[in-house]
Amino acid sequence: MAQVQATVKSIDENTPAIYRTYAACIAVGACVLLHLPVPETLPPLRECIPLLPPGLRLFFLYVQAHQAYLAGQYGVCIGIAETALALEDTLYPVPTIYLHLVSTMGHINLKQGEQAEEHLLEAWKIARPDDLLEAFGEHHGLLGGTLEAVLRKDYPDDFKRIIDITYNFSAGWRKIHNPDTGQHVTDALTTMEFTVAMLAARGWTNQEISDHLGIRISTVKWYISIILDKLYIKKREQLPLYMLR
Repeated sequence: MAQVQATVKSIDENTPAIYRTYAACIAVGACVLLHLPVPETLPPLRECIPLLPPGLRLFFLYVQAHQAYLAGQYGVCIGIAETALALEDTLYPVPTIYLHLVSTMGHINLKQGEQAEEHLLEAWKIARPDDLLEAFGEHHGLLGGTLEAVLRKDYPDDFKRIIDITYNFSAGWRKIHNPDTGQHVTDALTTMEFTVAMLAARGWTNQEISDHLGIRISTVKWYISIILDKLYIKKREQLPLYMLR
């Protein structure tokens, strides 16, 4: 982040336009993906994205969709991502995986489970042959249990590797995010506990969580009890303080 900030500050009127574009996109992207505020001095992505080559354009459309997701604009998030996917005339595997995952995030927050699972499976079809698992681990907490619902049973070994990636990624992510924002995204929960907590924090009922994850409602209640104990809180209404936005 220090290097990104230093690069942006070094830009002046003599810097070629394409380098200014790259610097702005990377700076905005770093802020968005770390869930940090985007400085007002940076231009909006919509002004920069058309100047990028196709593969990078797709990736930063993903970033723009992710930014809409963080603002709670789930329909806009889905619209950006699905339009980008529809207009893609050459397959760029990595940004395509990310676009499908951000679409999954949008749909699951609108409780559109079928569409969320479709996008996750499309991402999986592209990722698995080349072992591109990192994106799934990076997005685990935001996928609202769709990984557990779709991949855990049929791909147990791959799922375990994704969870390992999740633990490593999220530890570093929190080290930057929490001090810079003053938020307290927890590291006290297992990935399954975090999944249940995320859904509960977003207003899902125990029955909805049970149906989505394919577990008994008594198991959901047990998870909620464990989560509240680990976070030293008494009510599930307090969960958003410790969850991802």
